[in-house]
Amino acid sequence: MNPPTAACRAVLADDERLMREQLRTRLAEVWPELQIVGEARNGMEAVDLVAQHHPEVVFLDIRMPGMTGVEAAKQIAQMEVGADDLLPEIVFITAYDQYAVEAFEQGVADYVLKPAERERLQVTVERIRRRLAARGTPDEESAPPLQQLLHQLAARMNPGTTQAPLKWIQATVGQSIQMIPVDDVLFFISDEKYTRVQTASVEALIRKPIKELIDEVDPEAFWQIHRSTLVNVKAIAGVTRDFRGRQIVSVKGHPEKLEVSRSYTGLFKGM
Repeated sequence: MNPPTAACRAVLADDERLMREQLRTRLAEVWPELQIVGEARNGMEAVDLVAQHHPEVVFLDIRMPGMTGVEAAKQIAQMEVGADDLLPEIVFITAYDQYAVEAFEQGVADYVLKPAERERLQVTVERIRRRLAARGTPDEESAPPLQQLLHQLAARMNPGTTQAPLKWIQATVGQSIQMIPVDDVLFFISDEKYTRVQTASVEALIRKPIKELIDEVDPEAFWQIHRSTLVNVKAIAGVTRDFRGRQIVSVKGHPEKLEVSRSYTGLFKGM
């Protein structure tokens, strides 16, 4: 995913063809240089199109058959991108004003109400363009982690189905299995097969990827700072920049330094 240019690319996802056509028409009016590189009828098609085209913006209907927009956004947020690439900005499309929660106004994502009105869409476009232009700069706005918003939306869409945050991790330590309190975990780091669970005194392994852990831990307690890294907010000692300008997180009680990928630099404003 390339840095934003005047000709940004977008994917539209809505199971209603007329809604896609209406949004495409309105976008042409308020953002004429935007290139619509793909249209999807469901969440799975949207994920595939994003993987294929690497757009800067994705418009996702919040309710679609099969995979919802929220579920699609979770998969998009976990896509593997290069060191110099960025995940797309997410804009949710909804016919239900109750889903326009406060988190939308905090800058982590935006929303468009059906039917898309020119004036409101213009506000969304201006916000998206500002965020794209500010990415990776010292002026980039800080924003709550995306997983907090997605967790909040999932709970509102499916009340009563959201599980309580994970409290214990059953992990392999040497030749034994230990029960580790999640509150004691400093950070999680995944590779291809395993996730390392690091506390101040124990290093353990579990066969569970970060994309699954994100749905199980408290999103306010653990922030994703990289596709493969979750860090306990209380364990963050500070954030600095290395000689290449990358943000580096120092962890309380552990010497390891954690790199923040470009897609998550907005978490730490002004660094």
